Amino acid sequence: MKKLFQRPVIWLSNRFSSKPDRQQVFASLSRLQEDILQGKQPTGLLLPFDQEQARFVIFSDQHKGGKDGADDFMPAEQNYLGALSYYYDHDFTFINLGDCEELWECAPAKVIEQNRASLLEEARFLEQQRYFRVFGNHDLQWHYEVPRQQFLKPIFGKKLKVYEGLILQTSYQDKTYRLLLTHGHQGDMRSDGNAFSKWFVAAIWTPIQRFFDVRTDTLSDSFDLADRHNIIMYEWSMQYPNTFLISGHTHKPVFASLDHIDRLTKQLEKAQSKGDSEQAGILQKALAARQAEYAGKQFVKTMAHPSYFNTGCCCFSDGDITGIEIAAGFIRLIKWQKGDTGPVRVVLEECPLYYLFDQMD
Repeated sequence: MKKLFQRPVIWLSNRFSSKPDRQQVFASLSRLQEDILQGKQPTGLLLPFDQEQARFVIFSDQHKGGKDGADDFMPAEQNYLGALSYYYDHDFTFINLGDCEELWECAPAKVIEQNRASLLEEARFLEQQRYFRVFGNHDLQWHYEVPRQQFLKPIFGKKLKVYEGLILQTSYQDKTYRLLLTHGHQGDMRSDGNAFSKWFVAAIWTPIQRFFDVRTDTLSDSFDLADRHNIIMYEWSMQYPNTFLISGHTHKPVFASLDHIDRLTKQLEKAQSKGDSEQAGILQKALAARQAEYAGKQFVKTMAHPSYFNTGCCCFSDGDITGIEIAAGFIRLIKWQKGDTGPVRVVLEECPLYYLFDQMD
C-alpha cells in the first residue's frame, strides 16, 4: 500500500510545492549566522566549547505525533528513550535540532499528552543545563511565546527557550572554527512557511497514513529532493572559511559531506584493500540495500569538502534513529537500533575534529 501511494504523493508534493531555492537558502542561512554572531539571542546562541572536554549529542526530526497510524515516531520511541538515558548518564549536552514534534498533523495538546515519557526524558537534560532546542518547520509554533508557555512549560518549566540556530565555536592552532547548527528548512519554500505543504500534510496525507497505517520517513520520501537540499546547504558552507554546517530536515544522514552510499563505498574499498572478506561481504550487502533504496536517484554529488553534516532523523520506519555526537575530540555519525536486550548504539562513522579542521585549510 505504501508503494501504491508513494508515487502520487511525490508527484503532488513536487507539482504544487516549491523546491529548495539556492538563493533563498543562502540568504536565510547567512542571515541566521550573522544574527547569532552579533549576539541576537532570540535567534540563537554562540556556545564556545573545548574539543577534548565537550560532549554534545544532536538529534532531529523525531516528529512525535499522536500515537496513531500517522505517527512516524512510534517505531523509534524505544530506541530514542534508550539513547537519551545513555547520553544523560554520560554527561552529554543534548541539542534537539527541530521537527521534534509533528504539529502539522496533530494538535499540540495531543502530542504532549501522548509523548510525556520522551518529553520528560528531554526535560531532565534541561534541569542540568544540558539542553538546547531549535525549531523546525513542523514545530514552528514553539518559536512563539504563547504556545510554548501553554504546552511546553508544564513539562520543561520556565527555563526552556527555543532558537532558530546555535553556533558551536572552538579554537585550533590559533584559528577559530565554527559549527552552525540549524534545522535546515530555511529557504525551502516547500517547507518554509508554505501554506500548501501544511494543508497537504494535514488534510490529505495524514488521513491516508491513519487509514492505511502507512508510515514514510519524509512527506514525499523523495531522495532526489533530499539530495538537492543537502547539496545546496553544502555549497553554502563552502562560502565561509573554517565553518561547518550541521542540519536535519532532509532525514538523510550525511557525514563530512558523504551520504550512506558514499560512506559504504569507501568502507568497502578499505575492507577489500585489507583483504577482509568477512567485513567486505557485510558491507556489500549493506551497500546493495542502500542502492536499492535510493534507486532512481539522478544527482551526481560534488560534496568533496568535509564541511556539511546531517543528523538524519529519529523516525525511520524500521525504528532506527541517527544523530551526530561530538565528544572527546571526535565527531561521529551514530545509529541506535533494536538489539536482543534493548537499544544498541552503533558508530557509523567517526573522525577527529582536528583532522576536519586541517582539511579546511
